[in-house]
Amino acid sequence: MKAAVIDLGTNTFHLIIAEITSVGVEVIYKTNVPVRLGEGRINDNVIIPEAFERGIQTLRDFRKEIDQYDAAVVRAIATSAVRSAGNGPEFVAAAAGRAGIVIEVISGEDEAAFIFNGVKATGVITETSLIMDIGGGSTEFIICNAEGYLWKKSYNIGAARLMQAYFHSDPIGEGDQSSIIQRLKEELPDLKEACKRYKPQVLIGSAGAFETFAAMLLKDTDIRSISSASLDMSAYKILSEKLIRSTHAEREVMPDLISLRVDMIVIAALITSFVIEELELKSISLSTYDLKMGVLYTIREEQNPSS
Repeated sequence: MKAAVIDLGTNTFHLIIAEITSVGVEVIYKTNVPVRLGEGRINDNVIIPEAFERGIQTLRDFRKEIDQYDAAVVRAIATSAVRSAGNGPEFVAAAAGRAGIVIEVISGEDEAAFIFNGVKATGVITETSLIMDIGGGSTEFIICNAEGYLWKKSYNIGAARLMQAYFHSDPIGEGDQSSIIQRLKEELPDLKEACKRYKPQVLIGSAGAFETFAAMLLKDTDIRSISSASLDMSAYKILSEKLIRSTHAEREVMPDLISLRVDMIVIAALITSFVIEELELKSISLSTYDLKMGVLYTIREEQNPSS
């Protein structure tokens, strides 16, 4: 059975089509488009007209690909940008009417559950770990072990939100950094308490910015060809400092740093480094599987409940 999953992220829309059997999930097509749905006014909870139209046109294009592959199941998952936007329901209606795509707007808790399912499928979870998925609108944290998740929560501290609110200098200044760190301290005390209880030692970064960190650190590895990888913590810290100190122009010419993330990678580095230091995490790994793969594996479980 062929299944298609659309992940309507705040920055990027992803389409992934897979053949699902009792044996597993085989991806046969995937693409992504930098729609930038949260452009301009994400903190005002508005999808601006230009972003609205880019989103609908991208969904129309995705519909053509889905029809070409004759996918039997289609799930389109909207997260922070749509669920928090005042005109989110209008976008959902336009997607159905103009693109033939029925969107599910999910909660942050459901988002975290799908992310866990995706990361779990890589086999990277071997001990008590903290999964972190930095999106544009929200960031999800899941404390888990190989058997399941122990605690999960979604926070409205995505890279696009923090960038629009606090990133006002080039390179980012001490004042802007302090404002971001203060925001994280205000938002994350319950995460800190949960980590004191469950004591994760490993940070697993789910796709997105972590794929960029990995691409910049693992020069001889094609990130697109792997499901998980270990990253050297010391090398990550050096890279993080380099990204935070750099100017926009310097980042633009850095190898393996895609244009969409040239500025948001600074925010991602600040969030990641804060979490590592604050929670005293000892190692870091990458999972290239995230929400969309989690949805595919959920579909597989629904189709093959005994497998």
